[in-house]
Amino acid sequence: MMPGEDGDDQLLTPSEVAEMFRVNPKTVTRWARTGRLRAIKTIGGHRRYRLSEVRKAVEAANEPD
Repeated sequence: MMPGEDGDDQLLTPSEVAEMFRVNPKTVTRWARTGRLRAIKTIGGHRRYRLSEVRKAVEAANEPD
């Protein structure tokens, strides 16, 4: 965890998010491009995802229809 971040605002890589959803990291990147997940771009151009937002998306995906 980076300094100044609490547990829910930890930033995750596409690979870490992909593990949570059990999908390929490229799928996570596609979701960010289409707006399904909100990504933060680093100075180097890499995408990062807030843990709190990813948890909400995982819960929504697991809810019965």
